[in-house]
Amino acid sequence: MKNTHHILQTIIIALTLMMAFGLKAEAQNENKFIRRGNNAYADQDFKKAEIDYRKALEKNQNSAKGEFNLGTSLYQQEGYEESVKIYEKLAGALQTPEARAGAYHNLGNSLVQSQQYQPAIDAYKNALRINPDDTDSKYNLEYARQMLQQQQQQQKQDQNQDQKNDQDKKDDQQKQDQENDQDKQDDQQQQNQEQKDQQQQDQQQQNQGDQQQQPQGQQPKQISKEDAERMLQALKDNEKNTLEKLKLEKLKSAKRVKSDKDW
Repeated sequence: MKNTHHILQTIIIALTLMMAFGLKAEAQNENKFIRRGNNAYADQDFKKAEIDYRKALEKNQNSAKGEFNLGTSLYQQEGYEESVKIYEKLAGALQTPEARAGAYHNLGNSLVQSQQYQPAIDAYKNALRINPDDTDSKYNLEYARQMLQQQQQQQKQDQNQDQKNDQDKKDDQQKQDQENDQDKQDDQQQQNQEQKDQQQQDQQQQNQGDQQQQPQGQQPKQISKEDAERMLQALKDNEKNTLEKLKLEKLKSAKRVKSDKDW
């Protein structure tokens, strides 16, 4: 039993040592990639730095250094959305006050670049609560406040401009509607006038037709001088004959009267 117990103790110690050496090797590999990333970052090769920091996280996904530095490399490449996520996570997980203050400071920077000024102000305030003497966070806090004020003013101006544009559109539409209504009225008046003119024209045509159907009076005919003389002579002759008839009648009457006296 003693020999068995001794053998078990030996195995446990061996496994513990192997795990320790393995962890040490993993830590060495992690630190190796972090150092490479730091060198690339110093050379402003931020993409290479990002790759090395990600390799460090593949060796140790809980590597706070690897994740913190990955966030800085992403920030330098304008990957603000991902860097915000990283620093939000680190700010609540890091153990040392200095590291947490740094995470909040970097979080504020990433938020400013994303034009999220109110959350950035809150991040800088958290950094200053941990490290009140951080002049960079103080400066960036004031900058974020100024940018927030400008953003709010711009939003107000944009809102006023949108309202003005909406009112202008309404006025234009109302003016257009009025013009359309006036055009309709003009068209209707023109149509009514055309109908009235057509009715008058039809009435005139009808009146002219009625006049043409009515019998026209005999127009005096022009006669020649010879015809006039003949007609005058005929009248004279007729008058002479009439006088002669009258004389004859008188004579007959006289005879009768005279005859009566004789009888």
